Amino acid sequence: MDKLSITGGAQLRGRLRVSGAKNAALPILAGTLLTDEPVTISNAPHLHDVTTMLELLGCLGAQVAVDEKLNVEVTAKNLTELLAPYELVKTMRASFLVLGPLVAKYGAAEVSLPGGCAIGSRPVDQHLKGLEALGAAVEVKDGYVKARAANGLVGAEVYMDLVTVGGTENLMMAACLAKGTTRLHNCACEPEIVDLGNFLATLGADISGYGTPTIEIHGVSKMSGGQHRIMPDRIEAGTYLIAAAATGGSIKLVDVDARTLGALLEKLQQAGAQITVGDDWVELDMHGARPIAVDIETSPYPGFPTDMQAQFMALNSIAQGTSTIRENIFENRFMHVQEMNRLGANIELHGHSMAVVHGVDELRAAPVMATDLRASSSLVIAALAAQGTTTIDRIYHIDRGYETIEEKLQQIGGAVQRVS
Repeated sequence: MDKLSITGGAQLRGRLRVSGAKNAALPILAGTLLTDEPVTISNAPHLHDVTTMLELLGCLGAQVAVDEKLNVEVTAKNLTELLAPYELVKTMRASFLVLGPLVAKYGAAEVSLPGGCAIGSRPVDQHLKGLEALGAAVEVKDGYVKARAANGLVGAEVYMDLVTVGGTENLMMAACLAKGTTRLHNCACEPEIVDLGNFLATLGADISGYGTPTIEIHGVSKMSGGQHRIMPDRIEAGTYLIAAAATGGSIKLVDVDARTLGALLEKLQQAGAQITVGDDWVELDMHGARPIAVDIETSPYPGFPTDMQAQFMALNSIAQGTSTIRENIFENRFMHVQEMNRLGANIELHGHSMAVVHGVDELRAAPVMATDLRASSSLVIAALAAQGTTTIDRIYHIDRGYETIEEKLQQIGGAVQRVS
């Protein structure tokens, strides 16, 4: 099993290109099921999760091809299967997003209950409640969701009880082919939702309001093919910005949209970073200084993202002062704390939702183990700031969300090697 060996203590400096967003690519790939015509997706990141989604599309009978420029073309005409098996869905929660498109287009689907990172309860009840509101008959049996809409879905007013990114995405896609008008209320507003909405509009969906709490969709009888470029990955961008800040370095990120990073950039400035932004680039410079501790509280977009909480905790662990981190999205997202403390951090847990981080003068290398995707990147940041050589085990978590992370870190001066 691969591991990362990281020798810390050096300031990260240089220029990096940001990859396409995994959290945008996965629902958009699921959305290719809505049309019989070819759809070309560019800027998709080369990650295990994307490969899993492509494998799932292939299992359903879609034709999937990758050209010499690494563009992905999907033609989902005449699917041979409407079942998304446990073997694939268990490894990646986003596989569940094929449910809405399949029911909308084919009137039936059978999708395993999802897996993914073990970061707490992430029920799919809002997905199912929404599909039922659109007229589907839904049954959960033997670990599978079985949905039927023999006469097609019908537009409706759908009120989600809580803000859910996946639920918003599944219902957006399902409503595109429903008869009549659907209004989705209490929607997630993440930039990835906007990217999905733009993609669906490219395929001929009559959709508006995406990026706001209320999305309105007038169903169409069929959707067309088209081309779409995946947005930059704001979580990857944020991770490298924090890594540079934690090491007192400087970095310029290109092919990035600073507008999607607002809450994070504000916190980095509070931590002492000088931030400069352009149309498609962000620059951070710590001028060699140690960061200042900053309090963090996660909330849905445009608040501070839960997917950046662990990384910022790594920065706070070597910052001047004491900080409080409150996790309001998932109840089991502090699994990295024990491993961070192995590196010499001084972090106290107060229940499942609050951590107090006392900044220490330095971290020291130790063997650690990744527990989930974002927690694993926090260990990478901590190792880059630590004295000595740290080995991180179970890095398959990292490979689910970061494209060639060791190569990118090497480009900006990180002493990082992948070892078996």
